[in-house]
Amino acid sequence: MPSIFTRIVNGEIPCHKIAETDEFLAFLDVFPCATGHTLVIPKQEIGYIFDLDDVLYIGLMQFSKKVAAAIEKAIPCKRIGVAVVGLEVPHAHVHLIPLNSMADMNFNNKLKMNQEELTEIAAKIKKELL
Repeated sequence: MPSIFTRIVNGEIPCHKIAETDEFLAFLDVFPCATGHTLVIPKQEIGYIFDLDDVLYIGLMQFSKKVAAAIEKAIPCKRIGVAVVGLEVPHAHVHLIPLNSMADMNFNNKLKMNQEELTEIAAKIKKELL
């Protein structure tokens, strides 16, 4: 059965897309730890980040770096935190989280955001990628 992220890649589930290439996709987390919390995934469904081949792994990190730079310009923060947890969805992914304090990286404290807010945030970040 495809992961929720594969279903997003296939267009079966909508997302607030930030950036996309043939190999990677970045979109807002709908249950964010902080405003601008973005998920970056390879489009290929591979369950564990360290099972990615070296080329795909390096590409994922390079793509994440570009997205992180845009988030940092669009969302007021001290820096962008990076987390790879790997337990919640069986599809390799990177969390990019705008941080002002360590509390912003708390995966047990999720923000509640409506679709309009997520759409506005995604537009702000996408604008910084141009």
